Amino acid sequence: MKIRFSTLKKGNMKHIIIIILFIVTWTACEDQLDQAPISSPSAANFYRDTEDFEQAVTGIYNSLNDYSNLQFYLSEVRSDNVYSPGTGVREWNPVNNFDNTLSTNSLMASAWDGSYRGIFLANTVLDKINPDVVPDETIRNRMIGEAKFIRALYYFDLVRYFGKAPLYETVISPSSALEVPRAEVSEVYNLIINDLEDAIQKLPASYAASGKATSMAARGLLARVYMTKSGPTYSIDGPGLESGEYNQALTLLDEIINSNAFGLEDDYTDIFAYGNENNDEIIFAVQAINDGATGDRGIGTILPTLMYHESFAKINLPFAGGVPGDSPINPSDDLLDSYEEEDSRDETTVLMSYVDENGNTNVNPQFVKFLSLDPQFIPADRFNWGIDFPVIRYTDIVLMKAEALIQTGGDQSEIDRLVNSIRERAGVPPVTNVNLDILLEERRKEFAAEGLRWHDLVRTGQVLEVMNAWKNKDDTSDKIPGIEANDIIYPIHQSQLEVKEGLYNQNPGY
Repeated sequence: MKIRFSTLKKGNMKHIIIIILFIVTWTACEDQLDQAPISSPSAANFYRDTEDFEQAVTGIYNSLNDYSNLQFYLSEVRSDNVYSPGTGVREWNPVNNFDNTLSTNSLMASAWDGSYRGIFLANTVLDKINPDVVPDETIRNRMIGEAKFIRALYYFDLVRYFGKAPLYETVISPSSALEVPRAEVSEVYNLIINDLEDAIQKLPASYAASGKATSMAARGLLARVYMTKSGPTYSIDGPGLESGEYNQALTLLDEIINSNAFGLEDDYTDIFAYGNENNDEIIFAVQAINDGATGDRGIGTILPTLMYHESFAKINLPFAGGVPGDSPINPSDDLLDSYEEEDSRDETTVLMSYVDENGNTNVNPQFVKFLSLDPQFIPADRFNWGIDFPVIRYTDIVLMKAEALIQTGGDQSEIDRLVNSIRERAGVPPVTNVNLDILLEERRKEFAAEGLRWHDLVRTGQVLEVMNAWKNKDDTSDKIPGIEANDIIYPIHQSQLEVKEGLYNQNPGY
């Protein structure tokens, strides 16, 4: 059974510092989802009993609706998995091209505003929950754990995308928010780690209905946090602090593996199959439901539409949409060349060609990992696909353990065994003496289109070497400059800098 998060509406959101602090009621905006399943009660008088808080926690989950889109654009499109130089003015082309004008790009605003909107919702629940309104301690602790898990998830993204970020552990007034500068990365990590450690203690290991944060999901996210924090600094205020906390990550990863609560799907395709969401491999996923009969937006995802081509949609789908022909988001030649001939993952991930509306064979490949052409799974419109987005899956746990063992000089036979367990499912021969380069290539093929590639390269210290080599090979349009350390994190959107002069300094290089 999948948990259905509440239906939400849309409206305009002005890009101002921590915009959500100005929201007195949880109302709608056109580009973002409402954050609670209520329309009229104010925050002051809504939180009266357990049922109200259940709805409020559901609102926090609903804030993740655009999470997959931003992971795809800001991690996948940014990486060597995608080549999209573009001939138009689409917002993802400057991301792919490493333009230094990104401070006015709408994706920067979406990543910042969306994260702080979710943080505001989590903080509101954490501020107001108490034994008087939620008497059952187990239920109350679970709600606190859920709010802290999602708050940590958002702050982790802020660190990975922007580096230093203002910290809000409680709801404050708009005027007070204008006095909060960006905190050092180490301070943001302290909040993330504290939140996740508390979530591990307060969340259940599982639920009767899948889809909510668990103590195992908190362990998986915390392991990823430790791995990222342990990465190189590149001499910037980015996500890596060279903290050397790989053993802390290993402990958490072993706890997940030894729980025997998760496992590998026998067939790689089944991980992403419609109707098979929340399978044994999924530790935490953003939930999506196709309410095709009504076209009820806010419960599905637009993610597949961000990947397939307009010309493909015209002949294969009953609605318009898709990536326009002037700026296709194509899998890079380098990614396609990386798949071994026997590898079963390539066909699940990429469609190499199709017949277009003119009867011509279009040989531009496209990502199709999250797409289904089965009529029962095609939604009423392109915004509402009912496929979940995996944030943490068991394969990632296995490969992160291999990575942590490599970083700590662990047993080589165990490293090889872990990687080969994934390769065996893909139908490719085993490898020996797995090192960081081999591991990264395996992760690349396993997680392509899932928004992990850029983060993987940054975390492991490979991003500048790999991306510059890829640019020299694949940038046939010659639109990508040499990639430097300042390119590792994104700029703060200009609208944030203009709210109060001098409160924030722009990240170098923009």
